[in-house]
Amino acid sequence: MSQVLVNFRMDEEDKKGMEEVCKELGLSMTTAFNIFAKKIRREKRIPFELSIDPFYSESNINYLNRITSEIDSGSATLAEHSITEK
Repeated sequence: MSQVLVNFRMDEEDKKGMEEVCKELGLSMTTAFNIFAKKIRREKRIPFELSIDPFYSESNINYLNRITSEIDSGSATLAEHSITEK
């Protein structure tokens, strides 16, 4: 079977973290990516669940931006909640 070179960019911290995990598993990153590629090919799907974190929804980001602006301007009313430590 012939092989090809695949070249892509990724975040440096993600790469370092992946290298550490692969090392602990006794794998190279190349082997890990090959396992991933074979699983995609065999199952015809991404081999894990993909979902959108609701924290990053447009409405929540807008809310956080509004609250941040209120805090920055001094117009926010801050309250202590029962889950905070005293």
